[in-house]
Amino acid sequence: MCGRYLITSAPEAFRRLFGYPEQPNFPPRYNVAPTQPVPIVRVVEDARQFALVRWGLIPPWAKDPRRFTLLINARGESVNEKPAFRNAMRRRRCLFPADGFYEWKDHGGRRSPYFVRPKDNGPIAFAGLWESWMGPNGEEMETATIVTTTASRDIAHLHDRMPVIVPPEAFDMWLDCRNVDALTAAALFVPTPAGQLEVYQVSPAVNRADNDGPELIEPLSSQPAPDAAEAAARTPGKREKKKDERQGSLF
Repeated sequence: MCGRYLITSAPEAFRRLFGYPEQPNFPPRYNVAPTQPVPIVRVVEDARQFALVRWGLIPPWAKDPRRFTLLINARGESVNEKPAFRNAMRRRRCLFPADGFYEWKDHGGRRSPYFVRPKDNGPIAFAGLWESWMGPNGEEMETATIVTTTASRDIAHLHDRMPVIVPPEAFDMWLDCRNVDALTAAALFVPTPAGQLEVYQVSPAVNRADNDGPELIEPLSSQPAPDAAEAAARTPGKREKKKDERQGSLF
């Protein structure tokens, strides 16, 4: 799965890559977490559009988003069948601008974070789905989820899943919901080819969602030994869930 990622390239670099007309100015983010506002790129009226949505998809039929489990990831193998995703797969596909993501490996009962990024260090795009939820009083909320696939050989030793990374030449295919059907678009759900990703261990400070700075992606081997407080840092899936029980995935 993908539970944390980062957006650190300059806004203009993302604008050149994705080709949207808007000129958003946003700061680098080194620890994007579920429920936070995140940028996506989608097609509206035949033109690419930059938009901010909440990470964690809420389907339009959900009665109460506060009681609905947050869907931060969607398995590519089942998006065309699962009720929460199949309509978005047909009509509301999007891209998540990113520069890399974090994954955790179990070391004898203790989970250690690793940073994963393209070896060329350029910005990338995750395949995503978005939805619009409207409440009984007219309130509206747009949300999105990241589609995952089988892990690349570069990171299979960490986890068996990874975000679907869409190459630039396939952006049009993924975003064109009018002319490209869901089954055809699903052909993009493949692991990133071996040799394209760089992976290294980083500090457990990334476990805390309120930590957000370039020191999070420094290789652990180049950092001072952690003190007792850092060694006791929270790990996703334990104390993190006490903050928001919906921060997870059903799939």
